[in-house]
Amino acid sequence: MLDRNPLCFGNLDEVFPMGPDGLRHSPERCLACDVKTACLKNAIAGKNQHIVAGERLDRRYQSGNLSFLQRWSQKKMLSRRMQSEN
Repeated sequence: MLDRNPLCFGNLDEVFPMGPDGLRHSPERCLACDVKTACLKNAIAGKNQHIVAGERLDRRYQSGNLSFLQRWSQKKMLSRRMQSEN
């Protein structure tokens, strides 16, 4: 069977771009797509999962739900995971 995914499939910056509010949002064109769920899962998996996790840590820190030391420690752990996966 042929792979019929659109060219933008799994591309984090296209299917889940950062909005002006600092959060990621799916564009309107993605909401009507038949493969949107698989696409978004693919976009935030793999190497991108560390990017998304880092952004989540930054938001928690900015909102006061995470101390500087906790953020630093978790960022360090993310960095080590990224290096070990390469």
